[in-house]
This record gives sequence, C-alpha cells and structure tokens, in this order.
Amino acid sequence: MKKRYASIWFPYLTTDWQSKRRPALRDTPFVFAHPVHGRMLISAANAAAEKHAVVQGMVVADAKAFLPSLEVLDERIGLQEKLLKAIGLWCIRFTPIVALDEPDGLILDISGCAHLWGGEEKYLQHIISRFAQYGYQARMAISDSIGAAWAVTRYGKSNCIVDSNTQLEALLNLPPMALRLEVPIVERMYRLGLKKIKSFAGMPRSVLRRRFGDHTVLRLAQAIGSEDEFILPLKPVAPYEERLPCLEPINTDKGIEIAIEKLLEALCGRLANEGKGIREASLIGHRLDGKVEQISIGTSRSTAHIPHLFKLFALKISQIEPALGIELFILQAHKVEDAEANQEILWDTRTGLEDSNLTELLDRLKNRDTACEIFRYFPDQHYWPERSMRQVSSITEKAGFDWPLDRPRPTRLLARPERIHVTAPIPDYPPMVFQYKGVRHPVRKADGPERIEREWWIDPGEHRDYYAVEDDQGQRYWLYRSGHYGNKESDEWFIHGFFA
Repeated sequence: MKKRYASIWFPYLTTDWQSKRRPALRDTPFVFAHPVHGRMLISAANAAAEKHAVVQGMVVADAKAFLPSLEVLDERIGLQEKLLKAIGLWCIRFTPIVALDEPDGLILDISGCAHLWGGEEKYLQHIISRFAQYGYQARMAISDSIGAAWAVTRYGKSNCIVDSNTQLEALLNLPPMALRLEVPIVERMYRLGLKKIKSFAGMPRSVLRRRFGDHTVLRLAQAIGSEDEFILPLKPVAPYEERLPCLEPINTDKGIEIAIEKLLEALCGRLANEGKGIREASLIGHRLDGKVEQISIGTSRSTAHIPHLFKLFALKISQIEPALGIELFILQAHKVEDAEANQEILWDTRTGLEDSNLTELLDRLKNRDTACEIFRYFPDQHYWPERSMRQVSSITEKAGFDWPLDRPRPTRLLARPERIHVTAPIPDYPPMVFQYKGVRHPVRKADGPERIEREWWIDPGEHRDYYAVEDDQGQRYWLYRSGHYGNKESDEWFIHGFFA
C-alpha cells in the first residue's frame, strides 16, 4: 500500500479557543502575552491582530504603541499542549495513526483511509470543514512524505494535495525554512542567495553536507521521500470494556448469568490490578435481529467485588429480551474511581458508612427498584437555607465541616417554601394563627425572629425573618416573613420546614 500522510496546521490554535469562549473577541485584535525578563512578550496573536502587523515574539508595549485598541490576555500555561493533544485524540476518527507536531500541528498517516470518504479531496475538505464548524482555522496538505506535507501546509497553497511521486516539484518554489531547518542554517542560505529550495536541491549531497551539515541533507531527503521518517502516534486510553462473542446465540437467563460472570471476572481483574473500582456500568447485548438490549447498574462506592456486582446485574436480567438470541455481550464501565484496598482482619468492627455490607445493601435497594432514590447530603457554607446543604455522589466522601448546631433547623426542609395565611401583630411579633393547606393552626409557642439575609452576590431579593412555632397539637413548624413591614411584600408569609 502506498504511504500517504497529511499535515494539519492550526495557525491560531489558542486564540481560536479563546474566541469560542468569548465570541465578542472574534473580530477584535487580541493577543496572549507572558513576562520575560520584566517585559511582556506576545506568545500568540489572533488573525485580526496579525492584520495590524502584531505577531508572536513582539513586545506588548511596542504593539500597543501603534495599536492602542489591542486587548492583551495573560498566557495560559500548558493550554496549547492540552488543546493539541485533545484535538489529536479527536482526529483518530479519521485515521488510527495520529501524531503530535508540536507546537501547533498534527501529522496523520492516512494510508488506506481516504477512500472511505470518497477520495483524498473529499477527505481533506471534510476534515477542514469539521474544524471550521468548531471554530478552528486549519490548513492541511496531503503527500507521500511527511516533510512535503508539512512544507506545503505552511508555505504552499492552502489545503493542497500533492500527487504521488511529485514531492520535489511541490517543494522547488518554497523557502528553505519549509524543510524544517534550524534558523542559523536558513540565515546562512539567505546570505548566500539560496532563497528557494530549487536553488540548492540539485547540488551534490556532499556539497550540501559540507556547507550546511547532515541535518539539511536528511531533511531534504525526507521531504522528497527518499528517506523514511517515523512518527510516534497518540495512544488513547483503553476503555474499561470487555467483550464476549458467543459461538451459539444465548436466549436463557442462565446463559446470560454465565456471560455476566465471565465478563466481570475479566473486567474486575483489570480494575483490581489498577487499584480501581466500578461506580457505573452497563451490560449490552447484541441480538441476532440487530436490536440491542442494555441494562445498567450503579454503586455507592467504587468496587471490584465480583459477587456484589453480579447480584446487581442479576436483579435486572428479567429486563433483557433475548428474542432469537444474543450473539455478543459487552460490559462497559462508564464511571471508574480509585478503590480502597481491603485488608484482611480477624474482627470486623466497622460500622456505619464504613461497613461494606451497608453500602452493598444500598446498591441492591437502588438497583432493584428504579423509583428508589437514596441521597446523601453534606453541609455547605451558606446561611441561606436552600443552599445550606449539597448533595454528594460518593459514600466515601468526607465532609469539610460539621453541621451547625447553634440554631434550630427543621428535620424536613421543603424544596420550595409554600405560601401560608398568617394572623400576626406588628411589628416583629410571631404569628398567632396560620393556615396551611386549608387547616387552621393556632400557635401556642414561638421562638424568633431569626433574620437571614439573602446572598446578594448570588441573587437579589428580600431578607427573611424565621420563627420556630408550635401549634396546639404539639406540631412544630419553621415559618418566615419575607421583607420588612410596610413594603408591598410585608404580608407574605411562608412555611419552609417541619421539626420532628
């Protein structure tokens, strides 16, 4: 198979990323800058800034002198490398071999791939258009050699396809830096009048080696294609997934159970070796008729305990309709977390949330009935009642601080306060009677008011004056009045919770 390579160049990688986050900057000249020896140097400039001759490496003060409207942003350390790697992994959909060409490019080995898109021209246009949809400007070229593709991408016609065995013709009119040569060598060539590759491409190799070194000869040979060039492809993290093809279609519960056991043994063995456990997983079954059956489970803490995970899946086997039979089972772990290593002990005195039997019981309850919801809450650093707690997803998470006990709080807090009708003397007296859901509650005892101010930096509104009241039946409630007396909202009273 004829080798073909593609080079992709992102001339405005980081600035395009910033323009996506702040669309108002798209047509505004702006740069990223970082301090060097007490001066701010430009590390990246967007296309609008380059139109005003603002380029990378320029001092910010000099650029601002002739372009006062230039917006300067602090450089994000490591952003370019992260973006390039993320885009490289995304490009694996176009070819399995993608390599980073730092700082702002990618190299793709597209041998045998372009025909899937209808040819190299459609392949190139598809990739460029996808990047344009996501807001990234990109240039791309395809050639037999990496060097020729790289050179044409940056110094040739935009989005060009170099025909096979014509690399030399495509390179002749390009400048020497298109061969990825070092700056001192390029400067020496310019001083000698060698401003195009055609000026020295026909020289004897011994002359080139003596004047410009072995590296120049190697780069020219790699670009022409007479020397091989190798790349280090990106390797995506292998998904936590196991497959089990069946010699005969499976259409019984017992067969599905055996398949689950085999898949769990393989997947949990890998997870245990890496010190990880499952939090969310799915079993996918591909039927003979082309339809797909799927069941999913979740756990309160990460675990690779096979018997426990098997019981969770077994609770849902009845939801699978095998029909004519399932020919392929796939077990996928969608969410994986670090798992605590279990130490063998003579006496297990762990209680509460540390007891694995409790967490496994919670898992079985939640997976047995989809309507069963079990939540865990931690106190949050807010006085406003609706924000005074937060839901946590893991049973192993530790709270940063304890629940406040200095003021009474109801055991049940309504998700939304409900309006009530209140009879109360003024000012700042507790209610005498309130009516809730058509029931009249005379107040026998009351404590308050406790004023809680609204967090104005989060949302605007009135403060609240809370009262803990007890009716004539001994039931206790948490009521509040919104705002001050005399305002139009002065008669708005609400019930917000119930005490035990």
